[in-house]
Amino acid sequence: MWHQLLQEIQQGNIKSLARTISLVENEYENYFQLLQQLPSSNTKIIGITGSPGAGKSTLTDALIAEIVMQNKKVGVLCVDPSSPFNFGALLGDRIRMSEWYNHPNVFIRSLATRGSLGGLHPKIIEIADIMKAALFDYIIIETVGVGQSEVEIAGLANTTVVVVVPESGDEVQTMKAGIMEIADVFVVNKADRPGADEFVKNLRLMLMPNSTETVSEVAIVKTIASQKQGIKELFEKICLHLEQVENSDRKYYLLTEKAYHIIQQYRMKNVSKMDLLNKIRTIQHFNIYQFIQHYI
Repeated sequence: MWHQLLQEIQQGNIKSLARTISLVENEYENYFQLLQQLPSSNTKIIGITGSPGAGKSTLTDALIAEIVMQNKKVGVLCVDPSSPFNFGALLGDRIRMSEWYNHPNVFIRSLATRGSLGGLHPKIIEIADIMKAALFDYIIIETVGVGQSEVEIAGLANTTVVVVVPESGDEVQTMKAGIMEIADVFVVNKADRPGADEFVKNLRLMLMPNSTETVSEVAIVKTIASQKQGIKELFEKICLHLEQVENSDRKYYLLTEKAYHIIQQYRMKNVSKMDLLNKIRTIQHFNIYQFIQHYI
């Protein structure tokens, strides 16, 4: 079954791609056999992240249009917040991308975080690799933009685009310890708002490396995604960074992060929080370190 599905995916069968993602997402029996058969791929992953309300979905929609205009194929994974009741994705933002759902060069899949604390789907790495087998030219992953998803996306994407708005001044100061370091391209969206130029100026000062550091300059692009302004320049900056990544140690870092995450996931597979809770309830004098010794 897996071999046939993989063949159909490589031939561009979208239904087989969607079915395979669902099977892996739900950990169908022996799904790891498919993952072991996946061919190597040079498809680049673009991560789009940033705080809620920054316009990530609108920007992603505009990027899709730019990629399609260049006769390229693009796969899009949108990681949405989960419903607290059924863990399904809340798909409100996907309405902005509705025009692409039937386009032959575009595949869009929404994924729920399923309660993952980091904000990314627990099978995001495997699903992205399956999409690579479908021979897309680019894969875009848009995160939910909460928790640690902004930092985690850096371990998955070849290029990480961080979206902010002119009113994000105090927020960017707060984010500096984490998100500032993982941005490969900064997008100041909604740049028609007051204070946009001043915000860009301050952002450049914050990104300026110390004299003792040798850090490549992080691109800053102003956009008005709702009007498709600045999108062509943004895509050029993304492509330029993707070329630089190909000739650097970043790709080995990405592979290491992926391997570590998958190993961690499988090592923890048989550890259930509910089982832990039930066992802990039965212990009168509880010492957490004595308790976890049985698991490590």
